[in-house]
Amino acid sequence: MAPYDKPEKATLATRRGFLAGAGGLVIAVALPTKGRAQTGTTGAATGAVSPNAFIRVTPDNIVTVLIKHIEFGQGPWTGLATLVAEEMDADWAQIRAEHAPSNPALYGDPNFGMQITGGSASIATSYDLMRKAGATARAMLASAAAKAWGVPVDEITVEKGVLSHGSGRTGSFGEFAEAAAAETPPDAPTLKSPDRFIYIGNEDLPKLDTADKSTGAADFTLDVYRDGMLTAVVEHPKKFGAAVASFDDSATRAVPGVVDVKQVSAGVAVLAENTYAALKGRKALKVEWDDSAAETRHTDAILGDCEEAAKAQGVVAHEAGAVADALAGAETVLEAEYLFPYLAHAPMEPLDAVIERSADGGVEAWLGSQGTTIDHQVIAGVCGVDMAQVKLNVMLAGGSFGRRAQPTAHLAQEAAEIFMAAGGDTPVKLMWTREDDIRGGYYRPVTAHRLRGGLDANGDIIAWEQTLAGQSFAVGTPFEAFMVRNGVDATMLEGASETPYALPNAVVSAHIVNNPVSTLWWRSVGHTHTGHAVECFIDELLEAGGKDAVAGRLAMMTDNYARLAATLEKAAEMAGWGRELPDGRALGVASVKSFNSYVSQVAEVSIDGGVPRVHKVWCAVDCGVAVNPEIIRAQMEGGVGYALSAVLFNEITFDETGAVEQSNFHDYRSLRISEMPDVEVAIIKSGEAPTGVGEPGVPPLGPAVANAVRRLTGKAVRRLPMVRDDFQA
Repeated sequence: MAPYDKPEKATLATRRGFLAGAGGLVIAVALPTKGRAQTGTTGAATGAVSPNAFIRVTPDNIVTVLIKHIEFGQGPWTGLATLVAEEMDADWAQIRAEHAPSNPALYGDPNFGMQITGGSASIATSYDLMRKAGATARAMLASAAAKAWGVPVDEITVEKGVLSHGSGRTGSFGEFAEAAAAETPPDAPTLKSPDRFIYIGNEDLPKLDTADKSTGAADFTLDVYRDGMLTAVVEHPKKFGAAVASFDDSATRAVPGVVDVKQVSAGVAVLAENTYAALKGRKALKVEWDDSAAETRHTDAILGDCEEAAKAQGVVAHEAGAVADALAGAETVLEAEYLFPYLAHAPMEPLDAVIERSADGGVEAWLGSQGTTIDHQVIAGVCGVDMAQVKLNVMLAGGSFGRRAQPTAHLAQEAAEIFMAAGGDTPVKLMWTREDDIRGGYYRPVTAHRLRGGLDANGDIIAWEQTLAGQSFAVGTPFEAFMVRNGVDATMLEGASETPYALPNAVVSAHIVNNPVSTLWWRSVGHTHTGHAVECFIDELLEAGGKDAVAGRLAMMTDNYARLAATLEKAAEMAGWGRELPDGRALGVASVKSFNSYVSQVAEVSIDGGVPRVHKVWCAVDCGVAVNPEIIRAQMEGGVGYALSAVLFNEITFDETGAVEQSNFHDYRSLRISEMPDVEVAIIKSGEAPTGVGEPGVPPLGPAVANAVRRLTGKAVRRLPMVRDDFQA
């Protein structure tokens, strides 16, 4: 076995029997992205089963739910399957989940008009759809049982996957799968009232993907091996915007196991019989780069552009009252600047993809595809085939945080280009190393915020001026048309153009600053910096006005933010806000609405050797109906850890030549387990429609910690990360 290669195991094709059918007929309940439930049925006892469905019941009594959103740890397999199980009255033990195939007409997200996972929207956009799918399947099974037993359908009851009648007859879902497939689906299936929920809101429901991930049985892209497959790695430019001028591959081709070297749009690809040979061959490769269009500046120069731009008003996104007059008449005026660095997503699994030619002349691909429709389109275009000739298998992924949702589908394009450059017949696995990932761009953009606030004689905030400047990851992509309007990128300003607070005189504006460094949405997108800047400056203004940080916020929150106010009250209550603290400790607070969810956090902080130490975080969240409380808690806890890594330690920097200085977790480090604070989460009970939880736990953490640090040190944190050479306790 060659070094770095995986031990032999059953191939993906032999392990995945679902799409080939499990014998017998199945119920295939399919819902479009809009409109009423529709149902298609499939036959062929041993033939292939059409994947265009959300639910399948097979004669072995297994209910499999096809999930249209990628599972990379945030919980849609369990969450969406919960909705189906609830309305079917299935037994949780019989529920399984699989990724839906790429099919935007059937599995498209109504928010985006394509099949994609993002915006913490998996549950929010599928809550009614999946419940209707479950209710439809239940009705068809009940109808089939009623006909078989010669009884009225309204006398059929269903409990834990068992159909029953008062006469004593019982049957499983599997027993009636074939007959149910012939039933006409109801136009408007009856949904349960919340007081009858068994699974929705259940505190003890185990996640569907945990066991296989814990034992190693789960398949990721790295686990996909095809006959005759080559492994490819790419030498990318060390400076963003650079291009290949020439290369010498003679030493590379001399490495045993190296099969070919090809130039592609992203750089130079080395194809080999195994990973070790590919990496060794890439190390021997000599590439001359054309840096004429490259970013060659130091980090401070790049950030300096943003700072300079923010000194003047940009394109106005929100304006109320007369800010200039209010500032001129203010008793006290405060000014602040907050600087945010480039951040890598750094998921545990770097990017990878597999692509091969299928028997019908099309192509089949495997990857952790977050922007499924875009990846599908790009693969088809590069390979010169119709989308219908591309089978895209969405794989489990080891994290993303936005990294796998690529408006340009650059990973899919890179894999397809290498596949075609190698002849278009040999299967290819493209692999990125950790170093490729950290240095590979698509970072959270650098951003500068400049703020001025005015207080009257009573310490009330009467003026608010905020200007921010940074890159837009929408510009130059297919997303620009609907994300950038009149020069305003909505994702840059979300959380700033509208705040929870009554600010009678306010103006918020932004500048888009361009450079060649590739950027992308990062967990919580614009809220990752707007939430920080707004909540830190509000805190400073409240302190300057002699107001309590919690009471002051509550007094300013508008009626539209009553749910956010409730989370703030709860978090403060849990933390014992106002209590006497041990010497050397302080509490900081922040409240942020993002992705239609409301989160407040209080952090207890000390300073240890010049480094902030977060001991505990109290978090209150209102995300509407809590479908899976344990997943919500896990996402809040994970958001705290992810955000704390970023605000304390993380930044991508460039040296004097424009090359990235970080490469792996030793210099782009994550929070150590000993540094993870205790996190207590309270979920506000709500009957509102469910909203996102994958991202909203991130934005409040940074400002809560920064506000506590300011109370401890008397010095506001103006530039992240907090642990820098110039950090002074």
